[in-house]
Amino acid sequence: MPRPQGFTYEQRRDGTVVLTHQGRAAGVLRGGRAEKFLAEVESGDAQLVMARWTGAYRFGNERQARNHPRNQSGRTARG
Repeated sequence: MPRPQGFTYEQRRDGTVVLTHQGRAAGVLRGGRAEKFLAEVESGDAQLVMARWTGAYRFGNERQARNHPRNQSGRTARG
């Protein structure tokens, strides 16, 4: 699974944190959530942390689940 990339964040003077992904707004954090995010992003992998906080984090099992027999619902399985 490729590592998340393309995330940035901007901390504003009022304490708001704006998260962007490839130049597009991905989320806004305020108050305690913004403080918690900033602490987490400083102590870990910033790209991974931002991906998790924006909900853009992929777990890598989507393709496997799509091909599972119980998820076929009337269509033929892909080889």
